[in-house]
Amino acid sequence: MKRYEEIAEVIAADIRNGRLTPGSKLPSIRKIITQHGVSPATAFQAYYQLEQRGLVRARERSGYYVAGTAHPIPHEPARSATPRLTSKVDISELVFAVLSAAKDRNMVQFGSAFPSPRLFPLQRLAKSVTRTARFIDPWDTVASLPPGNAALRRQIELRYLALAAPQPVDEIVITTGALEALNLCLLAVAKPGDLVAIESPGFYAAGQALERLGMKAIEIPVHPSEGLDLAALADAMKRHPIKACWFMTTFQNPMGATMSEAAKRELVALLAKHDIPLIEDDVYAELYFGKHAPLPAKAFDTRGLVMHCGSFSKSLAPGYRIGWVAGGRFSERIERLKLMTTLSASVPAQVAIADYLQTGGYDKHLRKLRHALETQLTQLRTALSQHFPPDIRLSRPEGGYFLWVEFSDSFNALDLHRRAADAGISLAPGPIFSPSRQYRHCIRLNYGWPWTDAHTSAIRELGTLTC
Repeated sequence: MKRYEEIAEVIAADIRNGRLTPGSKLPSIRKIITQHGVSPATAFQAYYQLEQRGLVRARERSGYYVAGTAHPIPHEPARSATPRLTSKVDISELVFAVLSAAKDRNMVQFGSAFPSPRLFPLQRLAKSVTRTARFIDPWDTVASLPPGNAALRRQIELRYLALAAPQPVDEIVITTGALEALNLCLLAVAKPGDLVAIESPGFYAAGQALERLGMKAIEIPVHPSEGLDLAALADAMKRHPIKACWFMTTFQNPMGATMSEAAKRELVALLAKHDIPLIEDDVYAELYFGKHAPLPAKAFDTRGLVMHCGSFSKSLAPGYRIGWVAGGRFSERIERLKLMTTLSASVPAQVAIADYLQTGGYDKHLRKLRHALETQLTQLRTALSQHFPPDIRLSRPEGGYFLWVEFSDSFNALDLHRRAADAGISLAPGPIFSPSRQYRHCIRLNYGWPWTDAHTSAIRELGTLTC
């Protein structure tokens, strides 16, 4: 990072963690020069970048201030409930009702599971599609059968190397999106009737997969900032015959929580002790706001028990449906399952993404995307603090694009979901994130869409509906 970027990141981190609150005055240019030993141009450039990210505002003859109106920062949500065993998972109807609203372009999309397509370089990707499609060797349609296109797998391998978490290219299997990767991993290590540990609250697709395959779930609590409760997991492993785990260790959906590297290392060691495989859903890994990408749990795996699943859908190419899994000891089994089900991910899409990664400026796009998401998070938090009840609790994600909102225990999120839909606003009610339908007083909001007046009006309307 350049010097001005380092200074900007220090200030941004203090804004994210609440040490610098909306409306508070920032150090003067002169103080930045003295404190960091930099030139006036470097100090101004740091503040200019923070302005571009929507984190600070300049006031003429007054200085720089944290963006937003001064309001008390809501506390974090409470730690989720104790582990719950669910013998029969049944959440799909509720999930489908929520997802149907995501397809309505007239709705304000706070409930969507996807970021705005406008945030992605789709025109530049189209150039890669056009350029590569003309020169695809017909043999590639066969050669790109699982494990997938060699050039794309090599590019994914290089990104693991850059992360200092190298993975053998022959253990990387290309899939039709990360969701297929996750489901193939589950099929590789569990069978109907088996007990699988999932997060609570957690990604609803995990519950749906268990429902479809006739498996049982045990819900492991998640802390809103620290992530998975390892003590609860260890206790559940002593009490129950857990066959596999499906966890999101970084920017967890729906809370946005990230486990520390020490906690991820401890998780991998705990599972290795019991020889239990981990399906690691890491689709938001590239969407971090800080200096460095968080390491996945896979980085600490020495026994091949961690199946690390990623995707380009959330960071580069929505709709292309290209994901992958670094499958460790289960790679061959996952590859065969892929052949037995959907055979191959789209060859033109694989080739085009490989071309873009080689020539398209992926990291430059990611920096722009991260800044946009961080700006939109600030805008959502500001609107919530202005229009929602003062006793709400908000998660504090440091990446991704989901914010978890907790109301008083008597609040009914399903009722709010229905009333909001009638008003043209989508949101995700807490019960869809739990097979036992907990979190009736919580909602998940998506800040992955560029902020508009319609979003401000929608939050104002939701605030009215919560009273």
